[in-house]
Amino acid sequence: MRYELFYWTGIQGRGEFVRLALEDAGATYVDVARDQGDGVMMTFLGGEQAGALPFAAPFLRAGKLVLAQTPNILAFLAPRHDLVPTSVASKCFALQLQLTIADMLMEVHDTHHPIAVDQYFEDQRMEARKRAEAFRTQRLAKFLDYFEQVLERGDGHHAVGRNHSYVDLSLFQLMAGLDYAFPLAMKRLRRHTSRLRSLGERVAARPRLAAYLASPRRLPFNEDGIFRHYPELDDA
Repeated sequence: MRYELFYWTGIQGRGEFVRLALEDAGATYVDVARDQGDGVMMTFLGGEQAGALPFAAPFLRAGKLVLAQTPNILAFLAPRHDLVPTSVASKCFALQLQLTIADMLMEVHDTHHPIAVDQYFEDQRMEARKRAEAFRTQRLAKFLDYFEQVLERGDGHHAVGRNHSYVDLSLFQLMAGLDYAFPLAMKRLRRHTSRLRSLGERVAARPRLAAYLASPRRLPFNEDGIFRHYPELDDA
């Protein structure tokens, strides 16, 4: 199947989690907005497309089916591309982990936009400093410790079962983004995240992923996406 991925140009954002799965699977897909501009998504977001009403990007078109919400898209793609074990329990656990990653992403986003998404960071800098401090000192380690336990209780190398899954890809992206946004905080946690870092190295070395990460299709992190590096939010 030829997929169409719809996500904003210029940032990795939540669309990157879907993109990593498509790239790792060797799936045929078109990054529609990168070819046609962001305006192409508005007919979907405005409800002009029959049978499709996504609230926000990313969304994916697979034939006549349009799917939104990153965890939902990944849960759809995974069994079709051997990115999740076949048992119902494994599929449910994978989705549970992906939803937990989504929870963490929201908290990461709130470190630089704690008041309103339609205001600039500079308009909420004081509140962002307080929110980021709480995230660094309380929430960051709690989330990462949880994912370390997941790997420890499994086979030590994969998040779900004994095989590679889309959750491994998402944990790679999560760690890469956190390293970019909070390098000092992540350095302090380095010895407590050894399994996550080993997982990230294995994911990055997968042939299709390695080719993608070295290509211009992999946009760099920047201060327009979820993971933003503002030094004042990463104070010791």
